[in-house]
Formats: sequence, C-alpha cells, structure tokens
Amino acid sequence: MTLLTLSHLTKRYDGHATGPAALADVSLTIAAGERVALLGHNGAGKSTLMKCVLGLIAPSSGEIAIAGHAQGSPVARALSSYLPESAAFHPALTGREQIRHFLRLRGEAASKADGLLDRVGLQGAAGRRIGTYSKGMRQRIGLAQALIGAPRLMVLDEPTSGLDPISRREFYDILDELAENGTAILLSSHALSEVEARTDRIVILSKGQQVTEGTLNDLRRHAALPLTVSMIPRLGKCASLANAFPEAQEEHGALVFSCAPDDKGQVLERLAANTERVADFDIHPPSLDDIYAHISRRAA
Repeated sequence: MTLLTLSHLTKRYDGHATGPAALADVSLTIAAGERVALLGHNGAGKSTLMKCVLGLIAPSSGEIAIAGHAQGSPVARALSSYLPESAAFHPALTGREQIRHFLRLRGEAASKADGLLDRVGLQGAAGRRIGTYSKGMRQRIGLAQALIGAPRLMVLDEPTSGLDPISRREFYDILDELAENGTAILLSSHALSEVEARTDRIVILSKGQQVTEGTLNDLRRHAALPLTVSMIPRLGKCASLANAFPEAQEEHGALVFSCAPDDKGQVLERLAANTERVADFDIHPPSLDDIYAHISRRAA
C-alpha cells in the first residue's frame, strides 16, 4: 500500500508563477513499511517538502496524498505525525504531564503516557520537569509524542539531533519496529552513516530539484565512483606484492589502490593469483558521504 504520494510538487514562496521555486516538480511515493531518507544541503527544500506533506503550508502546484487522502485533511492529519529538528516543550511540565497533554489533544487516553515514555527510554525521568532535561531527552519526548495514535506516516526532521550513539541506535531500533508493522517513515538527516545503514531508499534534493532517488546500490551505480582495494601483505612479501600491483600506494602498512566498479572481477582474479603474497584484503564501495558529495557537486 502506498502511504505517501507526491506528484509534481512545486512551491514558490513569493506567490508568482515565475518566481524562484523552493521545490520544483518533485515526485515521490513511499510505501507502507518503507524508510526513506531525504538528503540535501541547507536550503535544498527538505523542510519545505515536509511542511507541505504535513499540510502546514500549501504547495503552489502539484498534489500530495496520504493513504489516498489530501494533505492537511482531518484523515491525513490523523494518519501522520511529525518530529521537528528542535522540539520545544514547556519547561515547567514534567515529561508525563507533557505527553498526557498531547494524548488528550489527539483524543487518546492520558493513561498511555507512561507506556510511551517507557518505549523511548524516559520511564525514570517521567516525573522530572522538562526544563531539567538534556537536549537528547527532549528529543525523546518529541519521539514519544510522534508515536501517539500509532501513525501510518511519520515525518522526522533531523530526529537524532542531540542523541548519544547508544540512544541513536535505540531510536533506529524503534523505527525498524514501526516499519516492520507497516509505518511509512520519511526522515531528513545530516548523519549519513546512520542513513546508509538504516533506511531503504534515499532521495537527494539540490536547490529544490529532485536530483536522484533510489537504494544505496542504485545511487552507487548512478555515481559510478571507484572502489577502494586494501591489501595486507604477508610477512616479507610487501615488495613483491607492490611489484604485482604497481598502482597501489602504501598506507599504514597496507597497499591501497582504486578501481572502477566494472573492474572488480578482474581485481579479484589478480588477488587470487597472488594469494601467497596477500595475507588479507578488503574492497570498500564508496560511502554515502562520498556519493552524496559527488552527486551534490555535479548538481551544483
């Protein structure tokens, strides 16, 4: 089932058809259970896209549907939730009081507050005032409110901002569980190593344009960046291995060189022919950081 559909979405803030577009002709679908990352430089249009999806601002043209319902409609709002980058809550309220308040606003029983706080790891701080919370704890409060009502679509803007590494892992574990149960997730993040490991598809925006989208492997093929081959020589075999691979450079005790993706098979054959010289080797594909930088520079 498709949970989110964007069709030729365009947004101009000056209200004129010829004015600069914060978003220009963006089309995208997200299926139930799919985790999609939205990447782009500051000002690329990520926040504008999210606000359009949530019905907070109206697009200049194009269509948005959440499970077949128009964005901003009562049904679409009931099916979706949002976690902004800098979640702000009343400092005088306790975590429990704040979540109870949000539950009542969503027509849910206030008694569910402790269960939500426990799910995001705040059970021990539920009775403390939010003014005493760290930024990471406030972000967890934001996630707890985003979980109210079992939303079918979650829109998350830099959701792991302020979280320590363990909390980030726990956060993505929750997202994985939600996705397994059919929740569609659209998130933006500058932590590309997290996105690389914990999302299904990636969309890159640049100056309001949808530059590319697909799985990480799709983006690797699109970027066509070289692979990095690293070899550890056997004892006493460094010189002969260097002769067999004259393109390699020594780096911290390893011999390293690059090769085109299409040459990977040939490189493996060369490594197999030199097993008496090679103690170990690794072939590293380009990271999402490398791919994003390359595609962004090309788009610019």
